[in-house]
Amino acid sequence: MTGRILPYGDHALLVELDGLDAVLALFRGLEAARPDGVVELVPAARTIAVVVDPRILPLSAARGWIERTRPLPADAVAERVVELDVRYDGEDLADVARLTGRTEAEVVAVHTGTRWRVAFGGFAPGFAYLVGDGTVDGGAADELEVPRRATPRTAVPPGSVGLAGTFSGVYPRSSPGGWQLIGRTDATLWDENADPPALLRPGTVVRFREVR
Repeated sequence: MTGRILPYGDHALLVELDGLDAVLALFRGLEAARPDGVVELVPAARTIAVVVDPRILPLSAARGWIERTRPLPADAVAERVVELDVRYDGEDLADVARLTGRTEAEVVAVHTGTRWRVAFGGFAPGFAYLVGDGTVDGGAADELEVPRRATPRTAVPPGSVGLAGTFSGVYPRSSPGGWQLIGRTDATLWDENADPPALLRPGTVVRFREVR
């Protein structure tokens, strides 16, 4: 493992890495070799928080486990795939087309043709930051790179599918937001009665399908 391991309170360690690719690779390795006593692995853009029960896995032992863990490529682990049906009629679809120099139909084709992966969660329960993880049918996430809206909306409807920078995401509930909205899904992203409650968890592959 290359990176720094820092104390993070009495029940956790924080692993600092060079970037998102390194985070995803190490996260896969940690998930694949997860020992008893690991309560939660929380990836972010450049870090992974490793939360433990120190009565089962002392922090010193957890540190040794992290140091010994090898990052894994995506094809080295079994993948969980979630398919989301989307109506591509978002309020910002025309603006995204203009910003990317494409037609609206081409924006939809790139979005549905990209193989997305959940990098990490944040912002709201169930909200996942998706990064392009390759193409399936001519898609490429970097072709849809757009800025956030200059003026965020005070309320974005639940299920709204958006773009911001190189990320795509789906709003799990109504909330303020500044992402460019290109469509909407009826899928439930967060269910407090489910185990786990989040539909889109780190490492999950997401495919978007157009419905009319």
